[in-house]
Amino acid sequence: MSTLRALRGSAAALLPKRNLRLNSTTAHPPTNPEPLRSILIANRGEIALRVGRTASQYGIRTTTLYTDPDRLSQHANSSPFAINLGSTDQYLNGERIIQVAKDNGCEAIHPGYGFLSENAAFAKACTDAGVKFIGPPWKAIEAMGDKSRSKEIMIAAGVPCIPGYHGAEQDPAYLAEKAEEVGYPVLLKAVKGGGGKGMRIARTAEEFAQQLDSAKSEARSSFGDDVMLVEKYITTPRHIEVQVFADQHGNCVALGERDCSIQRRHQKILEESPAPNLAESVRQDLWEKARQAALAVAYEGAGTVEFIFDNDSGEFFFMEMNTRLQVEHPVTEMVTGEDLVRWQIIVAEGGKLPLTQSEVEARIKSRGHAIEARIYAEDPSMNFVPSTGKLVHLRTPPLSNSVRIDAGFVEGDEVSSHYDPMIAKLIVSAPDRASALQKMAAALEQYEIAGVVTNIDFLKRCCRSSGFIAGEVETGYIDKHREELFAEQQIPDDIYAQAAIGLFLSSQTTASTNALLPSTQPLGFARTPQPHAVTLSPTSTDPNAPAPPTKTLHVMQTAPGTFSVTFPGSPQTFENLTTIFSPATKTLTTYFPHTRLSSTLINTPPTSTSASTITLFTRGTSYTLTLSPPPFLPKLLNSGPVASNSVKAPMPCKILRVMVKEGEEVKKGQALVVIESMKMETVIRSPGDAVVGRVKVREGEMCKAGTAVVEFEEDVEAKNAA
Repeated sequence: MSTLRALRGSAAALLPKRNLRLNSTTAHPPTNPEPLRSILIANRGEIALRVGRTASQYGIRTTTLYTDPDRLSQHANSSPFAINLGSTDQYLNGERIIQVAKDNGCEAIHPGYGFLSENAAFAKACTDAGVKFIGPPWKAIEAMGDKSRSKEIMIAAGVPCIPGYHGAEQDPAYLAEKAEEVGYPVLLKAVKGGGGKGMRIARTAEEFAQQLDSAKSEARSSFGDDVMLVEKYITTPRHIEVQVFADQHGNCVALGERDCSIQRRHQKILEESPAPNLAESVRQDLWEKARQAALAVAYEGAGTVEFIFDNDSGEFFFMEMNTRLQVEHPVTEMVTGEDLVRWQIIVAEGGKLPLTQSEVEARIKSRGHAIEARIYAEDPSMNFVPSTGKLVHLRTPPLSNSVRIDAGFVEGDEVSSHYDPMIAKLIVSAPDRASALQKMAAALEQYEIAGVVTNIDFLKRCCRSSGFIAGEVETGYIDKHREELFAEQQIPDDIYAQAAIGLFLSSQTTASTNALLPSTQPLGFARTPQPHAVTLSPTSTDPNAPAPPTKTLHVMQTAPGTFSVTFPGSPQTFENLTTIFSPATKTLTTYFPHTRLSSTLINTPPTSTSASTITLFTRGTSYTLTLSPPPFLPKLLNSGPVASNSVKAPMPCKILRVMVKEGEEVKKGQALVVIESMKMETVIRSPGDAVVGRVKVREGEMCKAGTAVVEFEEDVEAKNAA
């Protein structure tokens, strides 16, 4: 007991004196709040657009910032007051941003929900410069931003914390000792971390050193700080967080909880509120503990208190507090009916919270369930590696009071390698969870994106997964249900036929797409219709994977709007197909003997790193096929596929670490190099057993997509035989 009392005393000493009065979060709240007239939004993309939307609604002038790669972005053009910061790193230049705010007459800075929003030094610098920071006091950010210190404060406030080491000693050998004491598996986490960055799981002592190095490297890159903590890793955890809000008048409310357990790379992709299969007593306890956490640091504004819930024991533990609005805040807005950015502005102006705790609870009970899906430019089949490129086609589901989209991109925009690959957030609400899930799946079926690989089809599989429907969620859900969620897509013959007809018709209507169909002209001078050979294959984004199998089809127009499609070497034949094509809507409708098939058909021209593709959106599923030259063409031209003995970079990237050396024997799956792109680390692994012939990149080097990073000399069997 004396030890616990001493620990609480030492933690309390870390707090400002006024924190001991838990019923008040400010000493001198303003008596006559002054409305804000102008703010600078220190963020980009959908974040800047989201904040600007509310500010404009209430007559507040906004000034936006952008960098050179973002000069044509939606947020850069969302306000007549926009400042170019130049290079990509300038979104984090707090000193310059404050000066821009002062030079442009901005009374306050809204940091969005990322970048500078949890930077205590930036918040303090704003206050010192006489510019209002729309967020919590800098001392609260400082206290909760350090994960070691925040846990000490939470223990003193009576909030349960997960067992682990949160000290200052960072010698790797010492951290390994602490991991042994905690017991494997352990979670390694950067004390200044967030968004899944600087976080790794070490399941055994043998992999501890490698995982520690990886976590530290990512933490240095993302936060400029590689101090780590070591925690017990809960094997069947749920990630449940509580949205809290506090004002300068002693009011603090919990706006419900969100379950964010469906994650990849320790980052959320599906979030929902209320959390499924959670006892009401536990729910109320979570809300109360979250309020205690906020009051313990004299909090003001929006914050998120994150908990790990142990499915096995039913216990929950404080994980961290994000001192900002979260990416998933629209879920809470859906179940409360409140605009949380507006609440932030009210608090910054010195006003009182619009609702009491009892009013919040009544709102949540009456408004049902909400789910958010994060739509990313990434390839789930390649461990969610980011995808870059132009959005050549973008069609969204119809919007309504119960279907919302927060996005930073429109059709024609470029998803670059400089920033996060999130394209949009799709949020739906319904009276209950089952209805919300059904509505989400239907909305995802109507979401069409071509030009980059996305996770839309993967999200649909998640929403239809029996375990997720039953609410059996945990942070390891994706790995646990890998076979179901990553099932290989089978492409029916009628889809191949539809693609071939679509290529023929689009090449006739748009001259610029003629290059997409290599043999669309009749042979010789015959007046009779001639077949056109089209060779298609499933599109693979992995430059190191074996070439997928191809299918050659012969498509022949027998009359206006009538086609026949045959598959040489196969009995499959589609005769006298009636087809209607609308170039304006890119819609192709074909009447097959067994069904009517309507598709949105998008041709994507070749680039320096990729071949021509055709994407079909049909019946809620997307299919992307690559157009290849007919099989006879390489032989006719005395050319053929070049044998590849190298492993290539799958995207534009920076080489972080080279893990092998020339002459080294490597096994299938062994790490070759570690790259960084779109703020994420990716490990490139060997596709098989081989001998490294040449390492073609250096640490710190920037590479284009498709760049060979490692060349193999010979396989192990050949070497041993010699």
